[in-house]
Amino acid sequence: MGKQISNPEQQVSYLKDRLQMFLEVLDTIEPETTELEDIDRLIQMMDDLELKVEQFKNTKE
Repeated sequence: MGKQISNPEQQVSYLKDRLQMFLEVLDTIEPETTELEDIDRLIQMMDDLELKVEQFKNTKE
């Protein structure tokens, strides 16, 4: 696993990068050929992003 990010600027940068990655994946999906596994992966990516947001919020408290 990677090093913990405690600097708020680095946390924001990390979240922006992850969100950009999610948007890029979303842009490449073709609705006509999307399978359930693709949707599951998108949901997992959002869950992971939400978890990171919660972790970063807790480091400030």
